[in-house]
Amino acid sequence: MDMEQKQAEIIDQLVRRASTCNGESLVPIIIDATSHPSLFAFSEILALPNVSQLEGTSDSVYLDVLRLFAHGTWGNASRIPQLSPDQILKLKQLTVLTLAESNKVLPYDTLMVELDVTNVRELEDFLINDCMYAGIVRGKLDQLKRCFEVPFAAGRDLRPGQLGNMLHTLSDWLNTSENLLVSIQDKIKWADNMSEMDKKHRKEAEEGVEELKKSLSMKGDIGSRGHNEMFGEPSGVMNYKEDGMRSKRRRHPVRR
Repeated sequence: MDMEQKQAEIIDQLVRRASTCNGESLVPIIIDATSHPSLFAFSEILALPNVSQLEGTSDSVYLDVLRLFAHGTWGNASRIPQLSPDQILKLKQLTVLTLAESNKVLPYDTLMVELDVTNVRELEDFLINDCMYAGIVRGKLDQLKRCFEVPFAAGRDLRPGQLGNMLHTLSDWLNTSENLLVSIQDKIKWADNMSEMDKKHRKEAEEGVEELKKSLSMKGDIGSRGHNEMFGEPSGVMNYKEDGMRSKRRRHPVRR
């Protein structure tokens, strides 16, 4: 089972549980959600009307916890009085996902500050064991450059207002793609026209070559006939002379 499917099943179970609860009975569900090792999305639970009703009650801090895990990072955790070790680990994992949204190369120094880690060994163990092995990121540790290269990171819940920005970005991308498509079509049309013109010119050139060959051939035939007429001897003349010489020999035999 892949990560997305597993997470979807966990969310579905928690949403069903939370839908039947109110007030204080929601607290253990929120704790379970923010501590679960395979859950990294919380917007479905946060969107439940009965969860929103915790606002302004004595249990409103748990609504703040859920909001923190949906949209916040470890740097925002100071306003939460107490988190369990599992919640701390998850919030640091979510912090890495947030950092990877805007930068695919994360310097060790930045990570150590954002995660409140004191040494490189501790940082690398966390990135390998709790991030890459957990499947939420794929990346490579570069100890020489002291950075974490992240080609893939799981997505987090959309922050308020982020959906509008995404739609605007997608709209700009769509307009750019349409303009590019029109430009490509124009270039294809131009290339087709040039190809047709090239074929036409090639055909005209080939026809011209054939005409030239025919013209040269005709001139060659005419020249050959003229040469024969000027310098050639008809075969009948030679025969006539030979016959005359033979006749003379018969008329004047040699005396002995």
